[in-house]
Amino acid sequence: MADHSGKQWWKEAVVYQIWPRSFKDSDGDGLGDIPGITEKLPYLAELGINVIWLSPVFASPNDDMGYDISDYRAIMPEFGTMADFDTMLETAHCLGIKILMDLVVNHSSDEHAWFEASRASRDNEYRDYYIWRDSSGHDEAGNPLPPNNWVSEFSGPAWAYDEHTDQWYLHMFSKKQPDLNWENPKVRQEIFDIVTFWLDKGVDGFRLDAINIISKPEGLPDDPAVVPGKQTSSIPFVIENGTRVHEWMHELNAQTFAKYDVMTVGEMSATPPEEAIQFSGFTSDELHMIFHFEHMAVDSDPDAGMGKWSRKPVDLVELKTILNEWQTKLAGKAWGSLYWNNHDQPRTISRFGNDSPEYRERSGKMLATVLHFMQGTPYIYQGEEFGMTNVQFEAIEDYKDLDSLNMYEGMVRQYGTLTHEQAMELIYAKGRDNARTPVQWDDSAHGGFTTGTPWIGGNPNFTEINAAEAVSREDSLWNFYRQLIALRRGELQDLMVYGGFVPLGEDDAQVYAYERTGEGEKLLVIANFTDQELTRDFGLGEGLSKVISNYADDAGTTLRPYEAKVYRLAN
Repeated sequence: MADHSGKQWWKEAVVYQIWPRSFKDSDGDGLGDIPGITEKLPYLAELGINVIWLSPVFASPNDDMGYDISDYRAIMPEFGTMADFDTMLETAHCLGIKILMDLVVNHSSDEHAWFEASRASRDNEYRDYYIWRDSSGHDEAGNPLPPNNWVSEFSGPAWAYDEHTDQWYLHMFSKKQPDLNWENPKVRQEIFDIVTFWLDKGVDGFRLDAINIISKPEGLPDDPAVVPGKQTSSIPFVIENGTRVHEWMHELNAQTFAKYDVMTVGEMSATPPEEAIQFSGFTSDELHMIFHFEHMAVDSDPDAGMGKWSRKPVDLVELKTILNEWQTKLAGKAWGSLYWNNHDQPRTISRFGNDSPEYRERSGKMLATVLHFMQGTPYIYQGEEFGMTNVQFEAIEDYKDLDSLNMYEGMVRQYGTLTHEQAMELIYAKGRDNARTPVQWDDSAHGGFTTGTPWIGGNPNFTEINAAEAVSREDSLWNFYRQLIALRRGELQDLMVYGGFVPLGEDDAQVYAYERTGEGEKLLVIANFTDQELTRDFGLGEGLSKVISNYADDAGTTLRPYEAKVYRLAN
């Protein structure tokens, strides 16, 4: 049994997520690509990050933007070649940057050779690579009914009917993403071989997509939470009632990860801290850390019955309670991940900060301060480091995200639950394309992302908000992120990475404050989440030295709008 309770390189890492399609286009076809990533590696090295989480670059028909893989050992032609990948990997390593691949093994594409063979007949050797079931009956018109009432994450039944073999296959996401059958040992061995292929190539670890839904409830019973006409999902039901996930994660680790010095992180919705400790405990022999989603739901209304497609104001006390609980419950037992946004989430400044010209950078620096001084491995999403914001396209046809398009189709056109205007407002606030507009590199055409026509529209604010401007300005958000990373990887590493966590003012609805404690010293972190001037003390007095702040001067117990400051003091 391994023991990861001590110092580890992946605890000290700062990770940068790249969503390749929108990062940098090198050849003018409007799509980001691997040579474009290689071109920008010096930029990332200058920022100070030392790990890249690379969203999928495997061969894919792109029903779900690469998260539907048709060949796990090939590179998507739009992104480049395997030689391009090898060059990127070598260049990254020369710059001291490690690469995490994004592994999607809950499901494959329906265009994968396994599934094409599986659906050919009921008795072929690949049939049991996927989850096939008979109809549960027929409706009044004689049409076959799905095996159960499960709803996919992307709306609609989680089952697709195959007329050729008169059975249904399970897909917890798109119907072009059939779920793999982990009960079949041949499937698990295929996955072990794929992981080993990439580790032998030299990649430094994996982010595992939707990995906690690989075990399905025994007997596949109905989901009691499903309500017709509501934007629900049966994924929480699957997670709660699957029984073999830990067995299989142990097996995956033993057969692959444990044989290499790598980093692993699992994407796990509907997973509380207690369960996270089973996955990422220091002696669990499963994963190094997980992504939880609790804080991603603080602006959704649980009473609306529509999952993320609902809105309510962010309650800072609720947000703090969630984040503080993860800090304190994992302490000394497991490692956590820290993030405000990713390819599936809105831009953090628009969501938790203030994206007005007056406060965009100030609130961005505040949010960065709160996150990077916590215990756990921090993740930065492309464009976050210089303050990219949400986008508002005029027409639903301008959007590319399958989740948003399916929501609109179901809630507006099929059920009439929402008006066009209501649905668009939700997409503006929650849609995944907020994170997927092209990275704004400079103020030239298309933000310097491409010399061609971008695959998706860009945010028109690129002339003011772009990497080139931010890198050149000393007091920019980009340079603030650079300072935070330098502190975490430098003189304050022991306190910022390994120090204890003590929440302060837990019932304060305007200010987030906490301490990080170490041998004979501690850090005091104070952040104003409002555009109001406030007064707070938190024991400010003698013996303090300011570490970093998003204001040039120090007003003591007065907190100006979105002010964040960190002090170091003797314990």
